[in-house]
Amino acid sequence: MNARIRWDQLPSEVRAGVEDILGEVVASAQSQAGGFSPGSADRVVLSSGRRAFVKAVSAGVNTSSVELHRREAAVAAALPAGVSAPEFLGKYDDGTWVALVLADVDGRHPQEPWVDAELTQVLDALVDVGQVLLPADLDVPPYEESLTGAFLGWEKLAARPLADMPAWAGEHLGELATLARAGVAALAGDALVHGDLRTDNILLTADGTVFLDWPWAARGAPWVDALSVLLNVKTLDPAANVDQWLAGHPVFAGAAPEAVSAVLAGWAGYFLDMSRRPAPPGIPTLRAFQRKQADVLISWLQERLAN
Repeated sequence: MNARIRWDQLPSEVRAGVEDILGEVVASAQSQAGGFSPGSADRVVLSSGRRAFVKAVSAGVNTSSVELHRREAAVAAALPAGVSAPEFLGKYDDGTWVALVLADVDGRHPQEPWVDAELTQVLDALVDVGQVLLPADLDVPPYEESLTGAFLGWEKLAARPLADMPAWAGEHLGELATLARAGVAALAGDALVHGDLRTDNILLTADGTVFLDWPWAARGAPWVDALSVLLNVKTLDPAANVDQWLAGHPVFAGAAPEAVSAVLAGWAGYFLDMSRRPAPPGIPTLRAFQRKQADVLISWLQERLAN
């Protein structure tokens, strides 16, 4: 995870723009850790005592992060009722700095490593997300289209081999590439997909579960976000037995075992290929995290395909 800039380090015009959206002066701010954005993330308290959440990033640090903030603003403003996400209050955008203003959520992230009760709570909440009817004009892409290129990671690794590729993966490149291509089709569906779920994008509250940060939202299979959560479980604790959840939790009722393996193969090739690239500006820890996820996925796949 990255060190964040704080509210008081933002340019005065950005802070003034956020206060215009809120209609009040920010009296205090507490920076929030976690995530990979090079921007700010602050819980703020206003002069009236009202609370909000503000995150901001500059194109001068990372242009991709600015575009993600703009995409998230569009999605957050259009999410249908029934989706457990923070209320969107407004966006500041001066062409260089983009700041999102959302309602503050009184909650905490799941424990790391995960504990069973909290994992059950999150998977139960994802059942509800998968049942939300999406308006036809919700501007999010089909998930399989979003990841078609990403799931070509094994082909890229075959064309330009990785020096420290795990031995089993190197011996099964063709099989993994074929499996990943099948994974693209397995992503298809009509459910709302968050697309980037792990502990830092989830809050547990007294009333339930809230999902944060929606720039990667898509339409897809109703179980893929839950699979992403299980990947996070195993990334934090590689020895965790997540297959019990795949076999027994209702969120995976429509997930055929071969489809799950195909999606895992797609993710594994993507993360392994991405991990060897230079770090994006302002996000120095991302590539190591991607390699860790790739190694976990490859071990998980090796176990699944051996049975």
